[in-house]
Amino acid sequence: MLKLLFLVIGLAALVGIVLHIGLEPIQHTVSQLGPLHLGLILLPMILVYGFEALGWQFTLGSHARKVGFMRLFAIRMAGETVNVTTPTAYVGGEPLKAYLLKRYGVPMVDGLASVITAKTAMTFAQVLFILLGLALAFWLLGDSSHYWVAMSVSVGVLAFGVGLFVVLQRHGLGMGCLGLLRACGIRFAFLEKREPQLQELDGTIRRFYSLHRETFYAALAVFFLAWMMETLEVYAILYFLGVSIDVWVAVSLAALTVLIKGGTFFIPGSLGAQEGGYTLLLMTFGYSEVTGITFALIRRLREILWIVFGLVCLMFLKGQDGGSDQVHSMEG
Repeated sequence: MLKLLFLVIGLAALVGIVLHIGLEPIQHTVSQLGPLHLGLILLPMILVYGFEALGWQFTLGSHARKVGFMRLFAIRMAGETVNVTTPTAYVGGEPLKAYLLKRYGVPMVDGLASVITAKTAMTFAQVLFILLGLALAFWLLGDSSHYWVAMSVSVGVLAFGVGLFVVLQRHGLGMGCLGLLRACGIRFAFLEKREPQLQELDGTIRRFYSLHRETFYAALAVFFLAWMMETLEVYAILYFLGVSIDVWVAVSLAALTVLIKGGTFFIPGSLGAQEGGYTLLLMTFGYSEVTGITFALIRRLREILWIVFGLVCLMFLKGQDGGSDQVHSMEG
């Protein structure tokens, strides 16, 4: 019910923003974009998602060859689509990724460990990217605006959360969660029955950090490069909208849009909050509110198109899974 309430509020906010700015100036701005422009705007995200799949491939170790890059790319797109479209705070797709890996010969524990370590590296890279964006914003705009104080606090909280998550992994994430539930007097039968698997998961994650530290750093570098690729999309959108754009401004905008989207995860799809935040952000950098909302709507369109692609990947993978089950049944 709370998610539904946030969704309604977000939708109302989006409608309010559009009506406040006016449909006519938005339509006029959008009309400057042709099919070729929209196609070019979509291209940078192929690089983003490709580098993210590559970063995940690093944490899979020897299992990466069994799966192959293209399958891993499809699994990642399917999982991220579930993350975005379900009210599970961007974590529902992570177990799905491990489950889909299982059919390619990757044990569930190893698959889940790779998902967790990849997510950790990706979030670390995200924090570094946002810090870079904030530093550039201070340099470009000065530190007089109170917006940057709030953003700096948000980054600090995010960095603290990531650090705490890593510490928990080193001391046992699975058993730590189970122990916390037991300390609160909560008995979760699903986890209780899988205590040996949780212990194995904790051991696998600890071994990865101990024995493959260089691999983790390599994955971190690739994920940071993936975040940096979002700069190309920001630059392309503003360039094709016919407004002046500097490379450093594009980097800062790309990083701060990541912060805005991440900070509104509790709203399904960040609907309304994302559009309002993007508009305010671009206005802070001197762009008009029409440019801001048009920028936000184009990014929303891109997001929808990639969600559709992710759903296609999910249907394809589930179809393969069903065919595999049927073969195993016939063999039995």
